[in-house]
Amino acid sequence: MRTLPVSVELPGEAPLQIAAEIFAPAQLSSAPVALFCLPGGGMNRRYYDLQADDDSFSFARQMVARGFIVIVLEHLGVGDSSRPADSYALTPECITQANADATAALLQQLRDGSLLPQFGPLPKLRSIGVGHSMGAMFTITQQAAHGQHAAIAVLGFSTRGLPEYVSPKVIELAKEPALIRAQIADRARKMFVADYPEIKPSPAANSIFSGNKADPRGVEAIKAARAPLLPVPAFFSMVPNNVGPEAAQIAVPVFIGVGDKDMVGSPHLVPAAFTDSQDVTLYVQPGAGHSHFLFASRTRLFQRLADWARTVVAHLDEV
Repeated sequence: MRTLPVSVELPGEAPLQIAAEIFAPAQLSSAPVALFCLPGGGMNRRYYDLQADDDSFSFARQMVARGFIVIVLEHLGVGDSSRPADSYALTPECITQANADATAALLQQLRDGSLLPQFGPLPKLRSIGVGHSMGAMFTITQQAAHGQHAAIAVLGFSTRGLPEYVSPKVIELAKEPALIRAQIADRARKMFVADYPEIKPSPAANSIFSGNKADPRGVEAIKAARAPLLPVPAFFSMVPNNVGPEAAQIAVPVFIGVGDKDMVGSPHLVPAAFTDSQDVTLYVQPGAGHSHFLFASRTRLFQRLADWARTVVAHLDEV
Protein backbone atom coordinates (compact mmCIF):
# COMPACT_ATOMS: atom_id res chain seq x y z
CA MET A 1 0.00 0.00 0.00
CA ARG A 2 1.20 3.52 -0.75
CA THR A 3 -0.21 7.03 -0.79
CA LEU A 4 0.00 9.52 -3.64
CA PRO A 5 -0.41 13.31 -3.55
CA VAL A 6 -3.25 14.79 -5.61
CA SER A 7 -3.90 18.24 -7.03
CA VAL A 8 -7.26 18.74 -5.31
CA GLU A 9 -7.13 21.46 -2.66
CA LEU A 10 -9.77 22.13 -0.01
CA PRO A 11 -9.90 25.15 2.34
CA GLY A 12 -8.30 24.51 5.71
CA GLU A 13 -7.00 21.08 4.72
CA ALA A 14 -3.42 19.85 4.48
CA PRO A 15 -2.32 18.48 1.07
CA LEU A 16 -4.54 15.55 0.19
CA GLN A 17 -3.43 12.03 -0.64
CA ILE A 18 -4.99 8.94 -2.20
CA ALA A 19 -4.22 5.47 -0.84
CA ALA A 20 -3.55 2.68 -3.30
CA GLU A 21 -2.87 -1.03 -2.87
CA ILE A 22 -0.95 -2.86 -5.57
CA PHE A 23 -1.23 -6.58 -6.34
CA ALA A 24 1.22 -8.07 -8.85
CA PRO A 25 1.48 -11.51 -10.45
CA ALA A 26 4.66 -13.57 -10.41
CA GLN A 27 4.90 -13.20 -14.17
CA LEU A 28 3.38 -10.84 -16.73
CA SER A 29 2.06 -11.64 -20.17
CA SER A 30 3.65 -10.14 -23.26
CA ALA A 31 0.78 -7.64 -23.33
CA PRO A 32 0.70 -6.41 -19.71
CA VAL A 33 -2.55 -4.99 -18.32
CA ALA A 34 -3.22 -3.13 -15.08
CA LEU A 35 -6.72 -3.06 -13.65
CA PHE A 36 -7.43 0.17 -11.73
CA CYS A 37 -10.27 -0.59 -9.32
CA LEU A 38 -12.58 1.84 -7.53
CA PRO A 39 -14.85 0.66 -4.66
CA GLY A 40 -18.49 1.62 -4.31
CA GLY A 41 -20.29 3.71 -1.72
CA GLY A 42 -19.82 2.57 1.87
CA MET A 43 -16.83 0.37 0.90
CA ASN A 44 -13.07 0.73 1.25
CA ARG A 45 -10.37 -0.90 -0.87
CA ARG A 46 -10.84 -4.25 0.88
CA TYR A 47 -13.98 -4.81 -1.19
CA TYR A 48 -11.64 -6.01 -3.93
CA ASP A 49 -9.67 -8.27 -1.59
CA LEU A 50 -12.22 -10.03 0.61
CA GLN A 51 -10.48 -12.31 3.10
CA ALA A 52 -12.08 -15.66 3.85
CA ASP A 53 -10.70 -19.20 4.17
CA ASP A 54 -9.64 -19.17 0.52
CA ASP A 55 -8.91 -16.60 -2.18
CA SER A 56 -12.07 -17.23 -4.19
CA PHE A 57 -13.78 -14.07 -2.84
CA SER A 58 -10.85 -11.78 -3.65
CA PHE A 59 -11.22 -10.09 -7.03
CA ALA A 60 -7.66 -8.79 -6.77
CA ARG A 61 -6.08 -12.18 -6.09
CA GLN A 62 -8.22 -13.96 -8.65
CA MET A 63 -7.22 -11.48 -11.37
CA VAL A 64 -3.55 -11.57 -10.33
CA ALA A 65 -3.70 -15.36 -10.68
CA ARG A 66 -4.85 -14.72 -14.27
CA GLY A 67 -1.80 -12.54 -14.95
CA PHE A 68 -3.12 -9.01 -14.37
CA ILE A 69 -1.66 -6.25 -12.23
CA VAL A 70 -4.40 -5.01 -9.91
CA ILE A 71 -4.39 -1.57 -8.29
CA VAL A 72 -7.15 -0.59 -5.89
CA LEU A 73 -7.62 3.10 -5.07
CA GLU A 74 -9.49 4.49 -2.09
CA HIS A 75 -11.49 7.65 -2.74
CA LEU A 76 -10.71 10.75 -0.73
CA GLY A 77 -12.50 10.42 2.62
CA VAL A 78 -12.28 6.62 2.61
CA GLY A 79 -9.89 4.21 4.32
CA ASP A 80 -6.26 5.33 4.32
CA SER A 81 -6.83 8.25 1.94
CA SER A 82 -7.03 11.79 3.34
CA ARG A 83 -10.27 12.48 5.21
CA PRO A 84 -11.31 16.16 5.03
CA ALA A 85 -13.36 17.45 7.95
CA ASP A 86 -16.25 18.43 5.68
CA SER A 87 -17.40 15.40 3.71
CA TYR A 88 -19.78 17.61 1.71
CA ALA A 89 -16.75 19.28 0.13
CA LEU A 90 -15.99 15.98 -1.61
CA THR A 91 -17.98 16.56 -4.76
CA PRO A 92 -17.94 14.19 -7.75
CA GLU A 93 -15.56 16.60 -9.48
CA CYS A 94 -13.09 16.48 -6.55
CA ILE A 95 -13.19 12.70 -6.34
CA THR A 96 -12.79 12.29 -10.09
CA GLN A 97 -9.79 14.62 -10.25
CA ALA A 98 -8.06 13.00 -7.29
CA ASN A 99 -8.51 9.51 -8.71
CA ALA A 100 -7.22 10.70 -12.08
CA ASP A 101 -4.14 12.22 -10.44
CA ALA A 102 -3.34 9.00 -8.60
CA THR A 103 -3.97 6.92 -11.71
CA ALA A 104 -1.66 9.10 -13.81
CA ALA A 105 1.15 8.84 -11.23
CA LEU A 106 0.84 5.07 -10.92
CA LEU A 107 0.70 4.55 -14.68
CA GLN A 108 3.88 6.60 -15.06
CA GLN A 109 5.59 4.55 -12.34
CA LEU A 110 4.50 1.28 -13.96
CA ARG A 111 5.72 2.35 -17.37
CA ASP A 112 9.07 3.67 -16.18
CA GLY A 113 9.66 0.60 -14.01
CA SER A 114 9.78 2.32 -10.61
CA LEU A 115 6.54 0.86 -9.20
CA LEU A 116 7.26 -2.83 -9.86
CA PRO A 117 11.01 -2.95 -10.53
CA GLN A 118 10.99 -6.75 -10.80
CA PHE A 119 9.35 -6.33 -14.22
CA GLY A 120 11.45 -3.42 -15.42
CA PRO A 121 9.91 -0.64 -17.53
CA LEU A 122 6.52 -1.45 -19.08
CA PRO A 123 6.15 1.18 -21.82
CA LYS A 124 3.42 -0.80 -23.61
CA LEU A 125 1.32 -1.45 -20.50
CA ARG A 126 -2.39 -0.73 -20.93
CA SER A 127 -4.84 0.06 -18.16
CA ILE A 128 -8.47 -0.87 -17.72
CA GLY A 129 -10.68 1.01 -15.28
CA VAL A 130 -12.86 -1.18 -13.06
CA GLY A 131 -15.54 0.22 -10.78
CA HIS A 132 -18.32 -1.22 -8.66
CA SER A 133 -21.53 0.71 -7.93
CA MET A 134 -20.55 4.30 -7.05
CA GLY A 135 -17.00 3.36 -8.03
CA ALA A 136 -18.32 2.51 -11.48
CA MET A 137 -19.87 5.97 -11.64
CA PHE A 138 -16.44 7.44 -10.93
CA THR A 139 -14.78 5.16 -13.45
CA ILE A 140 -17.14 6.65 -16.05
CA THR A 141 -16.53 10.28 -15.03
CA GLN A 142 -12.77 9.73 -14.89
CA GLN A 143 -12.67 8.15 -18.33
CA ALA A 144 -14.90 10.84 -19.84
CA ALA A 145 -12.75 13.64 -18.40
CA HIS A 146 -9.26 12.15 -18.73
CA GLY A 147 -9.37 9.18 -21.14
CA GLN A 148 -6.70 7.29 -19.22
CA HIS A 149 -7.85 3.72 -19.82
CA ALA A 150 -7.92 1.48 -22.88
CA ALA A 151 -11.30 0.12 -21.72
CA ILE A 152 -13.56 0.23 -18.67
CA ALA A 153 -15.52 -2.38 -16.72
CA VAL A 154 -18.66 -1.11 -15.02
CA LEU A 155 -20.04 -3.41 -12.30
CA GLY A 156 -23.37 -3.02 -10.53
CA PHE A 157 -24.18 0.41 -11.91
CA SER A 158 -26.71 2.05 -14.19
CA THR A 159 -27.23 5.66 -15.17
CA ARG A 160 -30.91 5.17 -14.25
CA GLY A 161 -29.90 5.99 -10.67
CA LEU A 162 -32.17 4.92 -7.84
CA PRO A 163 -35.29 7.01 -8.44
CA GLU A 164 -37.17 5.05 -5.79
CA TYR A 165 -34.92 6.65 -3.13
CA VAL A 166 -35.22 10.31 -4.14
CA SER A 167 -38.10 12.78 -4.09
CA PRO A 168 -40.35 13.59 -7.06
CA LYS A 169 -38.78 17.07 -7.04
CA VAL A 170 -35.32 15.57 -7.61
CA ILE A 171 -36.66 13.38 -10.41
CA GLU A 172 -38.08 16.48 -12.06
CA LEU A 173 -34.87 18.46 -11.60
CA ALA A 174 -32.87 15.59 -13.06
CA LYS A 175 -34.33 16.40 -16.46
CA GLU A 176 -32.00 19.43 -16.43
CA PRO A 177 -28.51 18.00 -15.72
CA ALA A 178 -26.85 21.38 -15.11
CA LEU A 179 -29.57 22.36 -12.64
CA ILE A 180 -29.45 19.22 -10.53
CA ARG A 181 -25.65 19.20 -10.50
CA ALA A 182 -25.59 22.73 -9.12
CA GLN A 183 -27.78 21.60 -6.22
CA ILE A 184 -26.40 18.18 -5.34
CA ALA A 185 -24.30 19.26 -2.33
CA ASP A 186 -27.24 21.09 -0.71
CA ARG A 187 -29.65 18.27 -1.44
CA ALA A 188 -27.19 15.66 -0.17
CA ARG A 189 -26.89 17.57 3.11
CA LYS A 190 -30.67 17.59 3.49
CA MET A 191 -30.80 13.84 2.88
CA PHE A 192 -27.85 12.70 5.03
CA VAL A 193 -27.32 15.62 7.49
CA ALA A 194 -24.25 14.08 9.18
CA ASP A 195 -20.69 14.05 7.90
CA TYR A 196 -19.57 10.66 6.61
CA PRO A 197 -22.88 8.91 7.32
CA GLU A 198 -22.88 5.17 7.98
CA ILE A 199 -25.04 2.62 6.18
CA LYS A 200 -26.95 0.90 8.96
CA PRO A 201 -27.53 -2.84 8.48
CA SER A 202 -31.17 -3.70 7.88
CA PRO A 203 -33.11 -6.58 6.30
CA ALA A 204 -33.85 -4.40 3.26
CA ALA A 205 -30.21 -3.40 2.80
CA ASN A 206 -28.99 -6.95 3.31
CA SER A 207 -31.43 -8.30 0.72
CA ILE A 208 -30.21 -5.78 -1.87
CA PHE A 209 -26.49 -6.20 -1.27
CA SER A 210 -26.26 -9.84 -0.25
CA GLY A 211 -29.53 -11.70 -0.64
CA ASN A 212 -30.22 -15.11 0.78
CA LYS A 213 -27.95 -16.83 -1.77
CA ALA A 214 -24.76 -15.09 -0.70
CA ASP A 215 -22.02 -17.28 0.73
CA PRO A 216 -21.90 -16.71 4.52
CA ARG A 217 -18.09 -16.58 4.35
CA GLY A 218 -18.28 -13.68 1.93
CA VAL A 219 -20.92 -11.93 4.02
CA GLU A 220 -18.59 -12.13 7.01
CA ALA A 221 -15.56 -11.02 4.96
CA ILE A 222 -17.24 -7.93 3.56
CA LYS A 223 -17.65 -6.50 7.06
CA ALA A 224 -13.97 -5.49 6.96
CA ALA A 225 -14.65 -3.54 3.74
CA ARG A 226 -17.33 -1.29 5.23
CA ALA A 227 -16.69 2.44 5.25
CA PRO A 228 -18.71 5.62 5.77
CA LEU A 229 -20.54 7.09 2.81
CA LEU A 230 -19.38 10.06 0.79
CA PRO A 231 -22.73 11.85 0.94
CA VAL A 232 -22.58 14.05 -2.17
CA PRO A 233 -21.51 11.28 -4.57
CA ALA A 234 -23.91 8.87 -2.86
CA PHE A 235 -26.80 11.24 -3.46
CA PHE A 236 -25.69 11.92 -7.03
CA SER A 237 -25.57 8.20 -7.80
CA MET A 238 -29.29 7.99 -6.93
CA VAL A 239 -30.29 10.77 -9.34
CA PRO A 240 -31.83 9.58 -12.62
CA ASN A 241 -29.41 9.99 -15.53
CA ASN A 242 -26.68 10.89 -13.02
CA VAL A 243 -23.67 10.48 -15.34
CA GLY A 244 -25.61 9.95 -18.53
CA PRO A 245 -23.75 12.76 -20.35
CA GLU A 246 -20.37 11.27 -19.38
CA ALA A 247 -21.38 7.70 -20.27
CA ALA A 248 -22.39 8.93 -23.71
CA GLN A 249 -18.82 10.24 -24.23
CA ILE A 250 -17.09 6.89 -23.57
CA ALA A 251 -15.58 5.71 -26.84
CA VAL A 252 -13.45 2.80 -25.53
CA PRO A 253 -14.75 -0.77 -25.06
CA VAL A 254 -17.10 -1.18 -22.10
CA PHE A 255 -17.80 -4.32 -20.04
CA ILE A 256 -21.02 -4.15 -18.02
CA GLY A 257 -21.38 -6.71 -15.24
CA VAL A 258 -24.57 -6.88 -13.18
CA GLY A 259 -26.20 -9.47 -10.98
CA ASP A 260 -29.51 -10.88 -12.07
CA LYS A 261 -30.85 -9.63 -8.72
CA ASP A 262 -28.94 -6.35 -8.78
CA MET A 263 -30.30 -2.83 -8.19
CA VAL A 264 -29.75 -1.43 -11.69
CA GLY A 265 -33.21 -1.95 -13.15
CA SER A 266 -33.51 -4.01 -16.32
CA PRO A 267 -29.97 -5.23 -17.14
CA HIS A 268 -30.56 -5.06 -20.87
CA LEU A 269 -31.27 -1.33 -20.71
CA VAL A 270 -27.91 -0.50 -19.11
CA PRO A 271 -25.81 -0.63 -22.33
CA ALA A 272 -27.97 2.05 -23.99
CA ALA A 273 -26.15 4.78 -22.03
CA PHE A 274 -22.85 4.13 -23.84
CA THR A 275 -23.86 5.52 -27.20
CA ASP A 276 -20.35 6.46 -28.38
CA SER A 277 -18.73 3.09 -27.70
CA GLN A 278 -18.70 0.62 -30.57
CA ASP A 279 -17.84 -2.30 -28.28
CA VAL A 280 -20.22 -2.82 -25.35
CA THR A 281 -20.42 -6.20 -23.59
CA LEU A 282 -23.19 -7.08 -21.10
CA TYR A 283 -22.73 -9.94 -18.66
CA VAL A 284 -25.56 -10.82 -16.27
CA GLN A 285 -24.15 -12.81 -13.36
CA PRO A 286 -26.57 -15.61 -12.42
CA GLY A 287 -27.87 -15.83 -8.88
CA ALA A 288 -26.09 -12.65 -7.79
CA GLY A 289 -27.21 -9.55 -5.92
CA HIS A 290 -25.40 -6.22 -5.86
CA SER A 291 -22.20 -7.35 -4.11
CA HIS A 292 -21.16 -9.71 -6.88
CA PHE A 293 -18.14 -11.23 -5.17
CA LEU A 294 -20.25 -12.84 -2.42
CA PHE A 295 -22.05 -15.28 -4.68
CA ALA A 296 -21.14 -18.74 -5.99
CA SER A 297 -21.15 -17.45 -9.57
CA ARG A 298 -18.33 -14.98 -8.79
CA THR A 299 -15.78 -17.26 -10.45
CA ARG A 300 -17.74 -17.02 -13.69
CA LEU A 301 -17.65 -13.23 -13.46
CA PHE A 302 -13.90 -13.23 -12.81
CA GLN A 303 -13.21 -15.48 -15.80
CA ARG A 304 -15.60 -13.63 -18.09
CA LEU A 305 -14.02 -10.27 -17.25
CA ALA A 306 -10.50 -11.67 -17.65
CA ASP A 307 -11.34 -13.15 -21.07
CA TRP A 308 -12.91 -9.86 -22.16
CA ALA A 309 -9.88 -7.84 -21.03
CA ARG A 310 -7.46 -10.06 -22.94
CA THR A 311 -9.64 -9.89 -26.05
CA VAL A 312 -9.84 -6.10 -25.84
CA VAL A 313 -6.07 -5.74 -25.50
CA ALA A 314 -5.41 -8.22 -28.32
CA HIS A 315 -7.74 -6.29 -30.59
CA LEU A 316 -6.03 -3.00 -29.76
CA ASP A 317 -2.66 -4.54 -30.57
CA GLU A 318 -3.98 -5.58 -33.97
CA VAL A 319 -5.19 -2.10 -34.87
